[in-house]
Amino acid sequence: METLDTGRPPARQDPLSDYFFIKVVGEKGDEGQLLGFLNAALKRTGDERLVAVEILENKTFSAEYIGGKASILDLRAQLEDGSRIGIEVQLSNLKNMDRRSLYYWSKEYAAGIKEGEDYISLVKAIAINIVDFDFLETDKVHTIFHVWEDGDPRLMLTDVLEIHFLNMVKWRKLEGKDIEGDPLHRWLAYFDRNSPPELIEEVKKMGTKNSAQRALTDHMLNVPAQKNFTVHGNSKSPLGDCARCGAILMADERMVYVTGNAEAIPP
Repeated sequence: METLDTGRPPARQDPLSDYFFIKVVGEKGDEGQLLGFLNAALKRTGDERLVAVEILENKTFSAEYIGGKASILDLRAQLEDGSRIGIEVQLSNLKNMDRRSLYYWSKEYAAGIKEGEDYISLVKAIAINIVDFDFLETDKVHTIFHVWEDGDPRLMLTDVLEIHFLNMVKWRKLEGKDIEGDPLHRWLAYFDRNSPPELIEEVKKMGTKNSAQRALTDHMLNVPAQKNFTVHGNSKSPLGDCARCGAILMADERMVYVTGNAEAIPP
């Protein structure tokens, strides 16, 4: 097996590509990392911190199709109280993010009830969207939506609908980032492909100080290039369901075989 030596450290892969995102927070055994991210995104602190989460293996709403494609979320999870969470990463602006998120939220909400059960058994559904394009007319990095009465913003119809958007474009423009004091800022810095190496190292060190986090390792083996290999522009793993045993990515005209979880992650 040939080792690729370019004389410089390997480029950091985009943490929001499907493969790496799932490897960090989306597989069985990643519950600690997912809890850290959820507590940061949902602003759960103190006694309100989430302490348990189940990562659901089935990410496909198999009976539903959009444009001939199955409806698939990047990550589905269930909290201890039964609340359901769907997380989607969208890197390209398809001009439908608002409706797309509502659609996925509705499917997750409907999945919380079984045939014959009373509607009162429906549980809260939370959609978390991480987008890497300009979306919504606001400078806010993190926007959260519920159902409020038009004339009285204090009157909420129900709390079962909760939709979050984390905007990486607005994050990069944000001045006064609080990496040390805000756990969500640490996660966004980690997910930002443009974060300098020294910042990532700082975030990783903060993560290893948290006893709830596992230290993750990045193991790369280099193999010769193959002319018949094509990299798809949608950042999906070219190996599909085989991504659990590794992914092949292009780097300096060679193919890099990546296994295991990517890096230590923030608390």
